[in-house]
Amino acid sequence: MLQCNQGSAARRRELLPVPYFHLVFTLPHAINGLVASRPRAIYEILFASVSATISEFAGNPRHLGGTPAFSLVLHTWQQDLGRHVHVHVHALVAGGALGEDGEWKAPRKGFLFPVRALSKVFRGKFVAGLATLRQTGGGPAPVAAETDWQTLKRSLHAHDWVVYAKQPLGGPAAVLDYLGRYTHRVAISNERIVGIDGREVCFRVRAEAVSGRKRSVCLPGVEFIRRFLLHVLPRGFKRIRHYGLLSPARKRAGLAAARQALDVPPPLPAVIESVAAFIQRVGQFERCRCPCCGAGVFRVVASIPPVRGPP
Repeated sequence: MLQCNQGSAARRRELLPVPYFHLVFTLPHAINGLVASRPRAIYEILFASVSATISEFAGNPRHLGGTPAFSLVLHTWQQDLGRHVHVHVHALVAGGALGEDGEWKAPRKGFLFPVRALSKVFRGKFVAGLATLRQTGGGPAPVAAETDWQTLKRSLHAHDWVVYAKQPLGGPAAVLDYLGRYTHRVAISNERIVGIDGREVCFRVRAEAVSGRKRSVCLPGVEFIRRFLLHVLPRGFKRIRHYGLLSPARKRAGLAAARQALDVPPPLPAVIESVAAFIQRVGQFERCRCPCCGAGVFRVVASIPPVRGPP
């Protein structure tokens, strides 16, 4: 929890004093078979397509004409641990871009980018990425044959792809908290598991998205493990990635230039808390306070080394 809190604090210090937009780039259901057979390759194409689409629109003078600052987070699971019907990437995008002249370019139309145009460009880049993967011999087995590949391309172009875009009402910090659910957690947390016996695992899921009411789902142990492993990322794969002014290679200089363009001071330096201070601040209690009287405080007076008995 302490590591998650410090990571969230670090992300907050990178926020710029501008409106932020929450975009969601969604893959159609037809891609799920490819995700199951070659997850690393498909996820890499997804990240590359989304980042290239956002960067291209931000760099276009018709929209912003500069370098954006955004982060992407992969989301693959549903509440019942099944693979999400539509695998998607969340994007937190600063409302503006840093121009080559050192000026900050703010959106001129009240929204960041037109979502219909975003959807078409995103689809084109993703399909082109699939074609390149197939040509290099690394394509998934389901599209190895030419007829299967042409059938898949027709199905991918038969419908509009979905890109959701909305300015977050709770502000950028609220979106960071939302994305933090995916950056530091796996598909299911311990508190959702309500029972385990010799055959089944029972856990809570949302019955309704609006009301937030819960219901329990019980799965055979083998099926529970199978679903859980669907969301274990390939070794070394990063679920969250930063681009543009936030990319590791240019973050220090890029954010400094953006703050100068916006005429805002640099953020305060990070304050490192001790574990005890963190627990006291977050949990509203002192770690060493006596649980009986509530007044006394336990103090360490000596360390007693362990006494090992004879073998």
